[in-house]
Amino acid sequence: KVLHKLKEELGQFKLSFDEDYEPIWHQRDLAVRQWCQNEGIEFIERGSHTLWDPRTVIQTNGGVPPLTYQMFVHTMKVLGPPPRPVSDIDWSCVSFGKLENFGSDNIKLFPGIPAAEELGISQESGLGERVVVWEGGENRALRQLQDRVIVEAEAFKRGLYLPNQAQPDLLAPPTSLSAALSAGCLSVRRFYWEIHDLYKDIHQGLQPASENITGQLIWREYFYTMSVNNPSYGQVTGNPICLGISWGQGGGNEEAVERWRRGQTGYPFIDAAMRQLRQEGWIHHIARNAVACFLTRGDLWVSWEAGLAHFLHQLIDADWSVCAGNWLWVSSSAFEQLLDCSQCVCPVNYGRRLDPHGLYVKRYVPEVQHLPVQYIYEPWKASLEVQEKSNCIIGKDYPERIVNHQQASQKNRQMMIRIRNSLVENRPQHCCPSSVEEVRQFMWLPEKFTDHLCESVHT
Repeated sequence: KVLHKLKEELGQFKLSFDEDYEPIWHQRDLAVRQWCQNEGIEFIERGSHTLWDPRTVIQTNGGVPPLTYQMFVHTMKVLGPPPRPVSDIDWSCVSFGKLENFGSDNIKLFPGIPAAEELGISQESGLGERVVVWEGGENRALRQLQDRVIVEAEAFKRGLYLPNQAQPDLLAPPTSLSAALSAGCLSVRRFYWEIHDLYKDIHQGLQPASENITGQLIWREYFYTMSVNNPSYGQVTGNPICLGISWGQGGGNEEAVERWRRGQTGYPFIDAAMRQLRQEGWIHHIARNAVACFLTRGDLWVSWEAGLAHFLHQLIDADWSVCAGNWLWVSSSAFEQLLDCSQCVCPVNYGRRLDPHGLYVKRYVPEVQHLPVQYIYEPWKASLEVQEKSNCIIGKDYPERIVNHQQASQKNRQMMIRIRNSLVENRPQHCCPSSVEEVRQFMWLPEKFTDHLCESVHT
């Protein structure tokens, strides 16, 4: 509709747009290209949303997607560093003409900035009073990038990298640039080269940088590459890299999914993350892993497709390729060693390690804020007397546990073993991690993590 209006107002113009590699948008972009060709409109389409063209990565890998992250990194090294961002254009010698009587009002879809309701999005109830306003635009993103560079510089000087992974702060304002990258407010190549040039300057070129210093950008790139020729990447059916795990179905699971969505599982750490997601449109990567594992193979045994749909609806930084890739990985449906991962995130001990005093939980789950700290992550263990004194009666003020984690995780682990054994003779072509270290980095686990963080909870 806008393009038709532009043609009516301007007659001829040139259209330039970013190439979108995700297959779910191919029909939309194809329609734009066909319209331009039919109307005689010149258009320029360039790819800038990724570090490398995913199709070039696949071609370099012999025409097939790299089935492991290690293989992807090898292909990346064969390709060489990504292109640097193009320098700003000097317009000082250019004289621009004026459009006389240009009726810009005629090409508006809305008289002003549309309200959410006009876009078919209604305000959700029960979100609490905390509101986080996300400011968009390139100027804001560039300021955020400079703030991020300062943090990275301090880490490099101390011999560290990915400081928010080594010491995640769940309570701090989000420093992630993922929303800016997703919306195209920040060039991923600029982000990459800012960090790598910074590392080189601090170490004076004496210590070569590894891909790990921008590890999350490389994972982002990997997931884009794996999705580019796979329109079924975001679902189980028809997805060649996804194991067909028989996830639970039925009314009971629908209720469980709804409680998970609304942060009413009875596990305060999981509920805090899910409520933050609904209130703010963002949660830390470690919290995403925890709630994803809880929904799928850890506790509820629900298909990752339900989790992906919710994340795509709620996350302000949702990229289809990256979001689906994370869900495939954490649920052991792909990018994991054929169900060999016997560990799942413990919804009690994992949160307790990250936030021993429960400040994160208290912010988003105020029902438990007056409980003694030893009960913050497992309030069902508090005596009735303690619950009454803390104004938190389990089953009344705060829900009972939706499942017993110890029992559910053990049952789910046995199901994973049975599925794995059934696939041994006819092992499918399946993406999997290259090493234990890769698993640790993806899950943002400490260098020496113990089973109690990723296993079961003692009742």
